[in-house]
Amino acid sequence: MPGITERLLYRVAKRWIAGYNLEDAILDAQHTNEKKMAAIVNRLGEHTPDRKLIEEYVEEYLKLMDSMHEANVIGAISVKPSQLGLTAEKSLFSENLDRILDKAKETKRSVWVDMENSPYTENTIQVYREHFNSYQDLGLCLQANLRRTRSDLENLLGIGSMIRLVKGAYPESADVAFKKKTEVDQNYLGLLRILFENGSRFVVGTHDDKLIAQAKVLNKERSVDFEFEFLKGIRDDLKDKLVDEGYKVGEYIPYGPEWYNYSKRRLRERKRNILLLMRSMTG
Repeated sequence: MPGITERLLYRVAKRWIAGYNLEDAILDAQHTNEKKMAAIVNRLGEHTPDRKLIEEYVEEYLKLMDSMHEANVIGAISVKPSQLGLTAEKSLFSENLDRILDKAKETKRSVWVDMENSPYTENTIQVYREHFNSYQDLGLCLQANLRRTRSDLENLLGIGSMIRLVKGAYPESADVAFKKKTEVDQNYLGLLRILFENGSRFVVGTHDDKLIAQAKVLNKERSVDFEFEFLKGIRDDLKDKLVDEGYKVGEYIPYGPEWYNYSKRRLRERKRNILLLMRSMTG
């Protein structure tokens, strides 16, 4: 049985996660579709060298895509490289991504590859490039806090890649990443300009009002096929507003037994989330 702290946190965590299992994820994805947003579903879990667990993650994604297809869910799945074998062996990640893409082709489903902390960046991009040629609905997340991202973005746009741009949430050293918020924001804006100038399909993944406003301005200058994307449970008012304004909006929906560590990260990120936890303890 989970402890009292975990049970209380789960009541708050339901803001950010669909639940424990695949069925919870499908229900949440359908609800997101009802609000005229696409659902980007992620099975939580990362950084495992355990080949048995890696295989379970792969099988779960294959089942997830079948379930999304059967339920007519509009949206994609998003996978983490270290969840699919990159922690164990680069070739294992590549083989498992191949299996997932075969199912994606069968169910006509887009797949996003999340970007993790910097030790994984180079191998993630290499494997992505190897598979993009065979499946054009394969997207890659890039992080504005990394110093290398401008070069990576320019190279990836050169082959027509589908990109999701985020700020980046992993702790990194100053030699590989910008440390000040102002520097990260400035770099994000520069990368955003590159996307609007040279990109054809991309996602603006930020909750930052100023950067969202800049994306709107850039879209007036060059109208392109892009989407705003938000985490489940964050900026719900803004999601509705953007939908009403006619923008494409996606909601990133995580689920799975690993919700506890994910939720602790959400609490660290926002003081308001701690207040929600306190209310649940007295409510």
